[in-house]
Amino acid sequence: MTDLRAQKRMASDLLGRGKNGIWVDPEAIFKVSSAITREDVSKLIHDGIIKPKKVVGTSRGRARARRFKNKRGQGRGPGSRKGSKTARSKPKRNWINKIRAQRSYLMNLRDEGYILPNTYRRLYRQSKGNLFRSIRYLDNYIKENNLAEKRLPELSR
Repeated sequence: MTDLRAQKRMASDLLGRGKNGIWVDPEAIFKVSSAITREDVSKLIHDGIIKPKKVVGTSRGRARARRFKNKRGQGRGPGSRKGSKTARSKPKRNWINKIRAQRSYLMNLRDEGYILPNTYRRLYRQSKGNLFRSIRYLDNYIKENNLAEKRLPELSR
């Protein structure tokens, strides 16, 4: 077997590929081995005796199958989880859930006469500014600052 390392090196340089990405026609090996200069190799490339191999990528088939299973809720069990509950959920979604709960609680308090409309408005803005971590914290704030007009109902656990 003839040594085609030099020719492959020149061809890889001309084609802008790695040495392993070069195909040499097995029927024309002796013709290729006689090519000494870059011009000779360039002619062989032009004649189609030396060609670049097709780039082989990573198959997405397995990834697609995995995604489909995940979409259906498979492979999402406790054994597959790495992050905490909050790490796996979107921060914006967490915020939306929290602010909606606080706002509906405030509206309820206002409508049932537990707080005055001006107090409601102030607490609404404070909750928008992320002052309260949860409804429980909001409730404690109202009690500690005596903002309630009448005794607040107990929060259910």
